[in-house]
Amino acid sequence: MPINTSLTVVSKTPQEVFELGVGIAKTPTTLRATSQLIGRLDVEFLNNRKFSAKVGESIVFASTDSLAVVGVGLGEVTRIDLEGLRKAGASLARSFCSTRSAVLMDDFVPKKLDFRQGAQAFVEGILLASYEFKKYKSKSDGEEATDSPKEIFLVSSQAPQLRAAVFRAICLSDSVCIARDLVNEPASSMTPQVFARTASEYLQARGVEVEVWDEKRIAKEKLGGVIGVSKGSIEPPRFLTIKYGTGKTPIVLVGKGVTFDSGGLSLKTASGMETMKTDMSGAACVVATISCLAQLKAKVSVVGLVPLVENMPSGSATKPGDVLKARNGKTIEVLNTDAEGRLILADALSIACELDPVVTIDLATLTGACIVALGDRIAGIMGNDNQLIEALKRAGDRSGEELWHLPLPSKYRKHIDSEIADVKNVGASGGQAGTLTAGLFLQEFAPTSKWAHIDMAGPARSTIDEGVYKKGASGFGVRTLVDFISNYSQTAKTR
Repeated sequence: MPINTSLTVVSKTPQEVFELGVGIAKTPTTLRATSQLIGRLDVEFLNNRKFSAKVGESIVFASTDSLAVVGVGLGEVTRIDLEGLRKAGASLARSFCSTRSAVLMDDFVPKKLDFRQGAQAFVEGILLASYEFKKYKSKSDGEEATDSPKEIFLVSSQAPQLRAAVFRAICLSDSVCIARDLVNEPASSMTPQVFARTASEYLQARGVEVEVWDEKRIAKEKLGGVIGVSKGSIEPPRFLTIKYGTGKTPIVLVGKGVTFDSGGLSLKTASGMETMKTDMSGAACVVATISCLAQLKAKVSVVGLVPLVENMPSGSATKPGDVLKARNGKTIEVLNTDAEGRLILADALSIACELDPVVTIDLATLTGACIVALGDRIAGIMGNDNQLIEALKRAGDRSGEELWHLPLPSKYRKHIDSEIADVKNVGASGGQAGTLTAGLFLQEFAPTSKWAHIDMAGPARSTIDEGVYKKGASGFGVRTLVDFISNYSQTAKTR
C-alpha cells in the first residue's frame, strides 16, 4: 500500500517520541485542549497566532516536557463529528515532521461519539492523507533516507476497541488506495487487459473468485455495447465477473471501466482528454470494495460486474448513427460516441438482471452535467427505490462521501426515443438534464428489483490536496459501499 505510515496501538506514550498530537476544541468562551498531558493550554499564544481551532486547522508549539506538540482544531465542542475527525487526522498526518510521533486518541474522540467509530474515522484521515503515488517520479539524491515510514503510536486506555477500529480503518484505507493506484496509472499502462490481470491477481490473493472474459467470450455473450465502444481501439475489451460469498440473492455492483476515453469519433477537446484515465473509477471502486469486504470477512454475497474498454477514434470505430444491440436484446442508436459509458453499463446491467439480485448498484463517471450541477465533491444518486437511495446516502454521510438524490422523471423518458431503434444514447433536449436522461437510459437495462445509479464524475478526482484527498484519483465510493453493504448484510431480510 502506498502509504508511508505505520501505526502501533499502545496504552502509554513510549520514550523517544518527538511529536505529540493533541486536539484543540472551541468552547463558547475560549479554546480548550482535549489533552490533559500538556499542562495548561497557552491560549494567549494561540490567539496571537490567530489559531481559531476550526476543523483541520493545525499549529505547532512546545509543551512543558519539551515535546513538540502539534495541535489540531476539532471545531466547536458540541459539533465534533466523524467527518471532522477525518479532517483532523488528515491535518495531523500532514503536520507531523518527525519519524516517531504519538497521538492521544482518548482525547481526540469526544464521549458523545462511539469510540470505535470515531477512532476509525480519525485513523482513516491519517492514512488517506498519507497516500502517495510516486511510481513515475525520479528519486533525488538522499531521497531514500527520507522515505523511511513514519511511525505513529496511537495511545489509548481503550486499546482493544482501538485495535478493532484501526484494523477496519487500515482495510478501508488500503482498498481506497488500491482504487487510487488503478486510476492514477497512465492509460497506456492500465489498459483493459492490464486492469483485468491486476485486479484478478489482487482479488484472488484474498480468496475472491474472478472470471475474465476476453473479446471472443464477450462476442459469444452478445455484449453489443462493449463491442461497439471498443471497436475503435487496438486494445481488446475485457469483462470481469467477481464473486464473493455464496448466497443465491447477491448484492450486485457494476462499475464503468473505460480505461481511456478520447470520445471516439465524437472527439473530446485536448483539455477534455487530460484526465480521462479517470473514466474507469467506477470499475476500480467495485474491485476495491469487494477486496475490502474479503479482508473484513463480511458475511454477505456480492457479485461485481466490470466491463473494460478503451474508447478511441479510428477507421473501425463505431460511427454516430450506428445501431448496437445490448445483451438484453434492446437496440441502441448511437448519436454521440462520447456517451459511451452507458453503452457498456447497459450490457453489465442486463447481466445483473439475470442474477436475481437483491440490490444492484452501478457506479460511473458518467456525465459532465453532474459536475456542473453538483461540483467536484458531491456525487449524484438516482434509482427506483427511495429506501435504498436513503440508505446509501446515510452510508455516504457516515463515510464522508456525500450523495445527492436526483430524480428519474418519467416525463423525460421521451428524450431518449429513437427514430430507428429502441432507444438512443443521448437526450434530445439540447443538452438539458443530461444526468437525468443518462439515468433514464440505464433504467431501460437495470433490474426491476432495488437499483441505484451513482454518478461520481465530480468526486472521482481531486484537483488539490484537501482533507483525506490527494491530488489525483480519490477512490470515491469504496468507503460508502463497504459501510452500506456491511450494514445491509446485518439488517436485510431473507427474500
